[in-house]
Amino acid sequence: MKQGKVILVGAGPGDGGLLTLKGKAALDAADVVIYDALVGQEVLGMMPERALKINVGKRAGNHPVPQSRINELLLEYAQEGKLVVRLKGGDPFLFGRGGEELELLAEHGIPFEVVPGVTSAIAVPAYGGIPVTHREFASSLHIITGHTKGEGEDPTDYQALARLKGTLIFLMGVSALDSITEGLIGAGISPHTPAAILEQGTTASQRKVVADLGSLPEQAKAAQIKAPAVIVVGQVCQLSPRFAWAEKRPLGGCRVLVTRPRDRASQLAKALRAQGAEVALLPAIRTQEIQPNPLLRQTLEQLNQYQWLVFTSPAGVEAFFSQLRSLGWDIRRLARMKLAAIGSATAARLEERGLVVDLVPESYNGAALGEALAQKAKGERLLLLRAREGSQDLPEKLKTHNLLYTDLPVYDTIEESVDPLMLEGLRDNKFDWVAFTSASTVRGFAKAMGQTAFPNLRALCIGHSTAKEAEKYGMKTWTSPKATIQSMVETLINLQKEDD
Repeated sequence: MKQGKVILVGAGPGDGGLLTLKGKAALDAADVVIYDALVGQEVLGMMPERALKINVGKRAGNHPVPQSRINELLLEYAQEGKLVVRLKGGDPFLFGRGGEELELLAEHGIPFEVVPGVTSAIAVPAYGGIPVTHREFASSLHIITGHTKGEGEDPTDYQALARLKGTLIFLMGVSALDSITEGLIGAGISPHTPAAILEQGTTASQRKVVADLGSLPEQAKAAQIKAPAVIVVGQVCQLSPRFAWAEKRPLGGCRVLVTRPRDRASQLAKALRAQGAEVALLPAIRTQEIQPNPLLRQTLEQLNQYQWLVFTSPAGVEAFFSQLRSLGWDIRRLARMKLAAIGSATAARLEERGLVVDLVPESYNGAALGEALAQKAKGERLLLLRAREGSQDLPEKLKTHNLLYTDLPVYDTIEESVDPLMLEGLRDNKFDWVAFTSASTVRGFAKAMGQTAFPNLRALCIGHSTAKEAEKYGMKTWTSPKATIQSMVETLINLQKEDD
């Protein structure tokens, strides 16, 4: 049996972009992931499909799985030869009980590593426009736990904190906010000292209350601030109105679920995150090359009968060239062939192989591609390389114009099972929008959810055929003017402005 290992990974405070590269690499390699409730939805979506996922659900004041049992789980799976990732919110060693989790492992000689995480003590104030140090206001930073190991009197030495003259950060202190402020004021800190409490920082749900120390508890209660939240006390808090930035991004505060094929990176997710959205990925479908595909092989051997190759998706490009390679052929076989692509993403896949695309319609949809081919390919034969169950818009348009074509399936679209974590997030209304980039992702999403109607779901669709499919399920649909990633992002930005 191979040697097991445990890696403690700090997931950061919520924003998936704050997971470190080393943390992501450890997560990708994990056989088992044991995670807390405070790990952000984006990071949860990065857990590998094949890994066993165990939710130990730790939140402030709510530990359904005792710490001792968590320690045992780490040991048990490591002893089975598994690579175990202990995924913890923030940093494992900053009030994260990471040291306690290593004790049992060290006792039994289990190898372990620690991947530090971005701590909420610094990141959350930063996302709230509060620099924890500043030459004019604070030259030191002090991080204090807001709750103690056991019950009883607060052991915090407020007199010592008052003498420090730096920025004070209290973690896990929402329920103790009254006693914290009373303790600080009683130790001599002015009740007029700037202070802030920041809820769910770095996520789309982040909120903040900036006040003075004396009125902070009352204002926090009025705003119904809840855990998780970070308390900041110090002159740097007065900079928040000037330095606030996160909520000012075009999609700041917007939560989007992006459906996509499992085997394809999401450029849409990347573009949405760049505008400030909180994005989670839902692999609603996957594409699978049809193997064996004797009809495709036979057609390739008679390729000289065709003048055009027509591709309607990047997946079709990949499947076609996979078959070409299996025959021992390369792009030289395509000499004198003309190429049509339904849109820029499909064209890009062809251009990556050194092929210049002859035709891309102005509107990226099947009907527009059919019209464009009717103008360019009269009297010529077309080979359509598509999904087995693709949209009929293109073939119908070609029939209307009496064009000669062969509709050849090269891949299947398979609806995926969806991680229960994502389903839980959707059912809890944690997303403002669901973005669909094809009709098949709509069907895959509906199947995964186990529903036939979504009257409250707001769907952002890449084109009219996708929107038409979403409407079948009762979704409220908005369609981007162009079937491009950029147009989808611009559409959402405009919709967000209307909501504001």
